[in-house]
Amino acid sequence: MTERSKSSVERSARGFRVGPSSLRWDGRSLVIDLDEVGMPIPQRVRGRVRVWPQGLSSFVAPLDDGGRHRWGPIAPCARVEVELEQPGARWAGHAYLDSNEGDEPISRPFHEWDWSRASLRDGSTAVIYDVRQKQGADRVIARRFRADGRSEDFQAPPRQQLPHTKWRIPRAMRSEPGDPARVVQTLEDTPFYSRSLLSSQLLGERVTSVHESLSVPRVVSRTVQLMLPWRMPRVR
Repeated sequence: MTERSKSSVERSARGFRVGPSSLRWDGRSLVIDLDEVGMPIPQRVRGRVRVWPQGLSSFVAPLDDGGRHRWGPIAPCARVEVELEQPGARWAGHAYLDSNEGDEPISRPFHEWDWSRASLRDGSTAVIYDVRQKQGADRVIARRFRADGRSEDFQAPPRQQLPHTKWRIPRAMRSEPGDPARVVQTLEDTPFYSRSLLSSQLLGERVTSVHESLSVPRVVSRTVQLMLPWRMPRVR
């Protein structure tokens, strides 16, 4: 998560480099080579991540009323293989790869959002984007992505409030009534963002979801802005 200037970035039709790390498409998989220094305690993070898509998606949706922020999954159903030299670790499992882009800072249109993705029994992936704007109505995207790249909307269930994080970030999940959602594990807890594993009822199945909550007012607060360089160093 090192922030670098444009002089450290190179892009081609099949590759993308940021500083000493890079991504490239080899025709079958996305190969991610990492060579970074972790923070806040400096430690080397070096190794390779390979993402094998089952099917590529071209779906894109606006996240705000003005359409200045857009989201779309690239490989919503995929497999990942991780081999790290430092620290020594390796694993493999289900993966998901998407893209977000914007024409302005997220602090302009958004107040907060909850996002989740869950693997279903048939191998498809269900994604819910639950966005609260500063102005305008809430926007909810609920989409099911098949392994072959096809996708369709589904009716998002009601929103359920979940326990706040230790940093008091609010969390919410859309789960079908009668079988409430619950937090299985909090994976990342920061002053403005949380990532969790949730158990919930979705499309008639009990699923385990990867879930994130973002508080935009916290992101732009002076206190958090002063803290960020300790977690996300800036290198030219």
